[in-house]
Amino acid sequence: MTENEKPWQWPEKTWRGYAEAVRAGRRLTPENWPGEARAAVLLSFDSDHETLGLHNANTSPGQLSQGEYGARAGVPRILELLAGYGFPASFFVPAVSALLHPQEIRDYVDAGHEVGVHGWIHERNTLLDKETETELLVRARDVLGELSGTAPAGIRTPSWDFSSTTLETIRELGFVYDSSLMADDDPYEILANGEPTGIVEIPVDWIRDDAPYFMMAPGAGSRAYIRPRDVLEMWIDEFDAAYRAGGVFQLTMHPHIIGHRSRLVVLRELLDHIRSHPDVWAATHAQLAELVATGPPVR
Repeated sequence: MTENEKPWQWPEKTWRGYAEAVRAGRRLTPENWPGEARAAVLLSFDSDHETLGLHNANTSPGQLSQGEYGARAGVPRILELLAGYGFPASFFVPAVSALLHPQEIRDYVDAGHEVGVHGWIHERNTLLDKETETELLVRARDVLGELSGTAPAGIRTPSWDFSSTTLETIRELGFVYDSSLMADDDPYEILANGEPTGIVEIPVDWIRDDAPYFMMAPGAGSRAYIRPRDVLEMWIDEFDAAYRAGGVFQLTMHPHIIGHRSRLVVLRELLDHIRSHPDVWAATHAQLAELVATGPPVR
Protein backbone atom coordinates (compact mmCIF):
# COMPACT_ATOMS: atom_id res chain seq x y z
CA MET A 1 0.00 0.00 0.00
CA THR A 2 1.41 3.36 -1.00
CA GLU A 3 1.13 6.49 1.12
CA ASN A 4 -1.36 8.13 -1.22
CA GLU A 5 -3.47 5.03 -1.89
CA LYS A 6 -7.16 5.44 -1.02
CA PRO A 7 -9.26 2.78 0.74
CA TRP A 8 -11.26 2.08 -2.41
CA GLN A 9 -7.99 1.27 -4.14
CA TRP A 10 -6.92 -1.30 -1.55
CA PRO A 11 -6.56 -4.90 -2.69
CA GLU A 12 -8.58 -7.48 -0.78
CA LYS A 13 -5.57 -8.54 1.28
CA THR A 14 -5.29 -5.02 2.69
CA TRP A 15 -8.91 -4.33 3.66
CA ARG A 16 -9.42 -7.88 4.87
CA GLY A 17 -6.29 -7.63 7.01
CA TYR A 18 -7.56 -4.53 8.77
CA ALA A 19 -11.02 -6.02 9.33
CA GLU A 20 -9.73 -9.33 10.68
CA ALA A 21 -6.86 -8.12 12.86
CA VAL A 22 -9.12 -7.86 15.94
CA ARG A 23 -12.48 -9.55 15.65
CA ALA A 24 -15.26 -11.12 17.69
CA GLY A 25 -14.98 -14.85 18.16
CA ARG A 26 -17.22 -17.33 19.92
CA ARG A 27 -20.07 -16.03 22.02
CA LEU A 28 -19.58 -16.47 25.74
CA THR A 29 -23.06 -15.92 27.15
CA PRO A 30 -23.62 -18.85 29.52
CA GLU A 31 -26.65 -21.11 29.28
CA ASN A 32 -27.42 -20.36 32.93
CA TRP A 33 -26.57 -17.41 35.14
CA PRO A 34 -25.58 -17.87 38.82
CA GLY A 35 -28.47 -18.38 41.21
CA GLU A 36 -30.78 -19.23 38.31
CA ALA A 37 -30.83 -15.55 37.33
CA ARG A 38 -32.35 -14.62 34.01
CA ALA A 39 -29.86 -11.88 33.05
CA ALA A 40 -26.70 -10.15 34.22
CA VAL A 41 -26.19 -6.49 35.13
CA LEU A 42 -22.73 -4.92 35.02
CA LEU A 43 -22.32 -1.34 36.23
CA SER A 44 -19.06 0.44 35.51
CA PHE A 45 -17.57 3.86 36.16
CA ASP A 46 -14.58 5.42 34.41
CA SER A 47 -13.00 7.55 37.13
CA ASP A 48 -11.14 9.90 34.82
CA HIS A 49 -11.11 12.90 37.16
CA GLU A 50 -8.31 15.40 36.42
CA THR A 51 -6.90 13.31 33.57
CA LEU A 52 -9.73 14.68 31.41
CA GLY A 53 -7.62 17.79 31.01
CA LEU A 54 -4.14 16.52 31.78
CA HIS A 55 -4.05 13.99 28.93
CA ASN A 56 -4.46 16.90 26.50
CA ALA A 57 -1.94 19.08 28.38
CA ASN A 58 -4.91 21.25 29.38
CA THR A 59 -3.89 22.58 32.78
CA SER A 60 -6.70 25.13 33.07
CA PRO A 61 -8.01 25.22 36.66
CA GLY A 62 -11.52 25.28 35.25
CA GLN A 63 -10.99 22.06 33.28
CA LEU A 64 -9.23 20.36 36.19
CA SER A 65 -11.95 21.36 38.63
CA GLN A 66 -14.56 19.66 36.44
CA GLY A 67 -12.61 16.44 36.86
CA GLU A 68 -12.01 17.04 40.56
CA TYR A 69 -15.79 17.20 41.01
CA GLY A 70 -15.92 13.53 40.13
CA ALA A 71 -13.59 12.59 42.97
CA ARG A 72 -14.82 15.13 45.50
CA ALA A 73 -18.60 14.95 44.99
CA GLY A 74 -19.45 12.23 42.49
CA VAL A 75 -17.65 9.20 43.89
CA PRO A 76 -18.95 9.51 47.50
CA ARG A 77 -22.51 9.82 46.21
CA ILE A 78 -22.08 6.86 43.87
CA LEU A 79 -20.60 4.65 46.57
CA GLU A 80 -23.42 5.53 48.94
CA LEU A 81 -26.01 4.79 46.26
CA LEU A 82 -24.47 1.44 45.32
CA ALA A 83 -24.26 0.42 48.97
CA GLY A 84 -27.95 1.13 49.41
CA TYR A 85 -28.82 -1.29 46.61
CA GLY A 86 -26.10 -3.84 47.31
CA PHE A 87 -24.86 -3.58 43.71
CA PRO A 88 -21.19 -4.23 42.95
CA ALA A 89 -19.48 -2.17 40.25
CA SER A 90 -16.25 -1.97 38.29
CA PHE A 91 -14.23 1.24 38.47
CA PHE A 92 -11.76 1.77 35.62
CA VAL A 93 -9.18 4.26 36.79
CA PRO A 94 -6.27 6.02 35.06
CA ALA A 95 -3.21 5.59 37.26
CA VAL A 96 -2.72 9.35 37.58
CA SER A 97 -6.27 9.65 38.95
CA ALA A 98 -5.45 6.90 41.45
CA LEU A 99 -2.24 8.64 42.54
CA LEU A 100 -4.10 11.92 43.01
CA HIS A 101 -6.83 10.17 45.04
CA PRO A 102 -5.30 7.03 46.60
CA GLN A 103 -7.90 6.74 49.36
CA GLU A 104 -10.59 6.50 46.68
CA ILE A 105 -9.08 3.23 45.42
CA ARG A 106 -9.13 1.80 48.92
CA ASP A 107 -12.74 2.94 49.31
CA TYR A 108 -13.68 1.03 46.15
CA VAL A 109 -12.06 -2.14 47.44
CA ASP A 110 -13.48 -1.80 50.96
CA ALA A 111 -16.97 -1.52 49.45
CA GLY A 112 -16.51 -4.73 47.44
CA HIS A 113 -16.02 -3.14 44.02
CA GLU A 114 -13.51 -3.97 41.30
CA VAL A 115 -10.65 -1.72 40.17
CA GLY A 116 -9.56 -2.02 36.53
CA VAL A 117 -6.93 -0.37 34.36
CA HIS A 118 -7.86 2.70 32.30
CA GLY A 119 -4.46 3.80 31.07
CA TRP A 120 -1.82 5.95 32.75
CA ILE A 121 -3.12 9.49 32.19
CA HIS A 122 -6.04 8.72 29.87
CA GLU A 123 -3.60 8.84 26.97
CA ARG A 124 -4.73 8.22 23.42
CA ASN A 125 -3.29 4.75 23.06
CA THR A 126 -4.01 4.67 19.33
CA LEU A 127 -1.31 7.31 18.84
CA LEU A 128 1.38 5.39 20.73
CA ASP A 129 4.03 2.97 19.56
CA LYS A 130 4.09 -0.45 21.18
CA GLU A 131 7.00 0.29 23.51
CA THR A 132 5.35 3.40 24.94
CA GLU A 133 1.91 1.83 25.24
CA THR A 134 3.35 -1.20 27.01
CA GLU A 135 5.38 0.92 29.42
CA LEU A 136 2.35 3.02 30.38
CA LEU A 137 0.12 -0.03 30.89
CA VAL A 138 2.72 -1.76 33.03
CA ARG A 139 3.05 1.34 35.20
CA ALA A 140 -0.73 1.70 35.43
CA ARG A 141 -1.21 -1.96 36.31
CA ASP A 142 1.44 -1.77 39.02
CA VAL A 143 0.09 1.43 40.59
CA LEU A 144 -3.48 0.10 40.75
CA GLY A 145 -2.30 -3.26 42.02
CA GLU A 146 -0.34 -1.62 44.82
CA LEU A 147 -3.14 0.71 45.87
CA SER A 148 -5.92 -1.87 45.62
CA GLY A 149 -3.98 -4.84 46.91
CA THR A 150 -4.93 -6.97 43.89
CA ALA A 151 -3.52 -7.16 40.38
CA PRO A 152 -6.21 -5.80 38.02
CA ALA A 153 -7.92 -8.51 35.98
CA GLY A 154 -9.20 -6.25 33.24
CA ILE A 155 -8.57 -3.20 31.14
CA ARG A 156 -10.65 -0.56 29.42
CA THR A 157 -8.52 1.44 27.03
CA PRO A 158 -8.74 5.21 27.53
CA SER A 159 -9.94 5.79 23.99
CA TRP A 160 -12.23 2.75 23.78
CA ASP A 161 -10.03 1.57 20.94
CA PHE A 162 -7.01 -0.55 20.10
CA SER A 163 -3.81 0.49 18.43
CA SER A 164 -2.29 -2.01 16.02
CA THR A 165 -0.46 -3.59 18.97
CA THR A 166 -2.87 -3.16 21.92
CA LEU A 167 -4.22 -6.69 21.74
CA GLU A 168 -0.72 -8.13 21.66
CA THR A 169 0.23 -5.99 24.66
CA ILE A 170 -2.72 -6.91 26.86
CA ARG A 171 -2.10 -10.58 26.08
CA GLU A 172 1.53 -10.22 27.13
CA LEU A 173 0.52 -8.49 30.36
CA GLY A 174 -1.90 -11.27 31.27
CA PHE A 175 -5.19 -9.40 31.41
CA VAL A 176 -8.16 -11.74 31.66
CA TYR A 177 -10.60 -9.44 29.90
CA ASP A 178 -11.00 -6.21 27.98
CA SER A 179 -13.97 -3.85 27.96
CA SER A 180 -13.34 -1.44 25.09
CA LEU A 181 -14.83 -2.92 21.93
CA MET A 182 -18.36 -2.99 20.51
CA ALA A 183 -18.93 -6.07 18.33
CA ASP A 184 -21.81 -7.49 20.38
CA ASP A 185 -24.16 -6.84 23.29
CA ASP A 186 -22.91 -9.86 25.23
CA PRO A 187 -19.42 -11.18 26.01
CA TYR A 188 -17.29 -12.89 23.40
CA GLU A 189 -13.76 -14.15 22.92
CA ILE A 190 -11.41 -11.85 21.02
CA LEU A 191 -9.78 -13.23 17.89
CA ALA A 192 -6.38 -12.05 16.64
CA ASN A 193 -6.15 -12.56 12.88
CA GLY A 194 -8.69 -15.37 13.16
CA GLU A 195 -7.00 -17.12 16.09
CA PRO A 196 -8.62 -17.38 19.55
CA THR A 197 -6.81 -15.37 22.22
CA GLY A 198 -8.55 -16.59 25.37
CA ILE A 199 -9.28 -12.95 26.28
CA VAL A 200 -12.88 -12.19 27.18
CA GLU A 201 -14.39 -9.06 25.68
CA ILE A 202 -17.15 -7.39 27.71
CA PRO A 203 -18.46 -4.96 25.11
CA VAL A 204 -19.34 -1.34 25.68
CA ASP A 205 -21.43 0.99 23.54
CA TRP A 206 -22.04 4.73 23.38
CA ILE A 207 -25.78 4.08 23.82
CA ARG A 208 -25.03 2.77 27.31
CA ASP A 209 -22.63 5.56 28.27
CA ASP A 210 -23.49 8.81 30.04
CA ALA A 211 -20.87 10.98 28.29
CA PRO A 212 -22.53 11.41 24.87
CA TYR A 213 -25.71 12.66 26.52
CA PHE A 214 -24.40 14.80 29.37
CA MET A 215 -20.81 15.87 28.75
CA MET A 216 -20.17 19.62 28.91
CA ALA A 217 -16.97 20.84 27.27
CA PRO A 218 -17.84 24.13 25.54
CA GLY A 219 -14.33 24.72 24.22
CA ALA A 220 -14.45 21.35 22.51
CA GLY A 221 -17.94 21.95 21.16
CA SER A 222 -19.52 19.35 23.45
CA ARG A 223 -22.73 20.33 25.20
CA ALA A 224 -25.41 18.32 26.95
CA TYR A 225 -28.43 18.14 24.69
CA ILE A 226 -30.87 15.69 26.25
CA ARG A 227 -32.98 15.49 29.39
CA PRO A 228 -31.75 12.97 31.98
CA ARG A 229 -35.15 11.26 32.04
CA ASP A 230 -34.97 10.65 28.31
CA VAL A 231 -31.69 8.81 28.93
CA LEU A 232 -33.36 6.85 31.71
CA GLU A 233 -36.00 5.66 29.27
CA MET A 234 -33.34 4.45 26.81
CA TRP A 235 -31.38 2.64 29.49
CA ILE A 236 -34.51 0.97 30.84
CA ASP A 237 -35.31 -0.21 27.30
CA GLU A 238 -31.75 -1.56 26.98
CA PHE A 239 -32.07 -3.42 30.28
CA ASP A 240 -35.50 -4.80 29.43
CA ALA A 241 -34.25 -6.14 26.10
CA ALA A 242 -31.22 -7.76 27.74
CA TYR A 243 -33.51 -9.28 30.38
CA ARG A 244 -35.86 -10.76 27.78
CA ALA A 245 -32.90 -12.21 25.88
CA GLY A 246 -31.26 -13.59 28.99
CA GLY A 247 -28.12 -11.59 28.24
CA VAL A 248 -25.99 -8.82 29.73
CA PHE A 249 -26.90 -5.23 30.49
CA GLN A 250 -23.60 -3.35 30.73
CA LEU A 251 -23.51 0.36 31.58
CA THR A 252 -20.61 2.83 31.56
CA MET A 253 -20.71 6.04 33.58
CA HIS A 254 -18.31 8.72 34.83
CA PRO A 255 -18.34 10.15 38.37
CA HIS A 256 -17.91 13.72 37.12
CA ILE A 257 -20.92 13.28 34.81
CA ILE A 258 -23.46 10.96 36.44
CA GLY A 259 -22.44 12.17 39.90
CA HIS A 260 -24.43 15.40 39.65
CA ARG A 261 -27.57 15.47 41.76
CA SER A 262 -30.14 15.58 38.99
CA ARG A 263 -28.46 12.73 37.16
CA LEU A 264 -28.09 10.49 40.19
CA VAL A 265 -31.89 10.60 40.38
CA VAL A 266 -31.90 8.86 37.01
CA LEU A 267 -29.39 6.23 38.14
CA ARG A 268 -31.44 5.61 41.28
CA GLU A 269 -34.62 5.10 39.27
CA LEU A 270 -32.79 2.77 36.89
CA LEU A 271 -31.55 0.67 39.82
CA ASP A 272 -35.09 0.62 41.24
CA HIS A 273 -36.31 -0.75 37.92
CA ILE A 274 -33.56 -3.37 37.79
CA ARG A 275 -34.14 -4.41 41.40
CA SER A 276 -37.84 -4.93 40.66
CA HIS A 277 -36.65 -7.98 38.70
CA PRO A 278 -35.53 -10.43 41.42
CA ASP A 279 -33.85 -12.87 39.06
CA VAL A 280 -30.93 -10.64 38.03
CA TRP A 281 -27.27 -11.37 38.68
CA ALA A 282 -25.41 -8.14 39.51
CA ALA A 283 -21.69 -8.62 39.07
CA THR A 284 -18.39 -6.91 38.41
CA HIS A 285 -16.78 -7.21 35.02
CA ALA A 286 -14.10 -9.46 36.52
CA GLN A 287 -16.73 -11.80 37.96
CA LEU A 288 -18.43 -12.11 34.58
CA ALA A 289 -15.10 -12.70 32.82
CA GLU A 290 -14.21 -15.44 35.29
CA LEU A 291 -17.62 -17.05 34.89
CA VAL A 292 -17.60 -17.18 31.10
CA ALA A 293 -13.93 -18.13 30.81
CA THR A 294 -14.05 -21.08 33.20
CA GLY A 295 -17.70 -21.68 33.95
CA PRO A 296 -20.72 -23.49 32.48
CA PRO A 297 -21.38 -24.14 28.78
CA VAL A 298 -22.19 -21.18 26.56
CA ARG A 299 -25.07 -20.70 24.14
